[in-house]
Amino acid sequence: MNAVKIAYKPVGLTLGILSGILAERLFRRAWRLIDDEEETPGATDEDRSWQAVLLAAALQGAILAGVRAAVDRAGATATRRVTGTWPG
Repeated sequence: MNAVKIAYKPVGLTLGILSGILAERLFRRAWRLIDDEEETPGATDEDRSWQAVLLAAALQGAILAGVRAAVDRAGATATRRVTGTWPG
């Protein structure tokens, strides 16, 4: 394992945390466009329908995956620009 990969580990971890926070904010904003309720449905929310719970889970997963991929790719691209080596 070369030095760039080792040095990128804490950067990647930090980017992962930040992408999770950003994805959650985007999901809550997107959910407000779909449903009038402020609170997003959880899997064990008795008052919400199966449709609402599954739609929310699918939307949240898609947003999280997209944001994480974009942030990870941007971090790797920036690392290559700075060091000349791809971290992955």
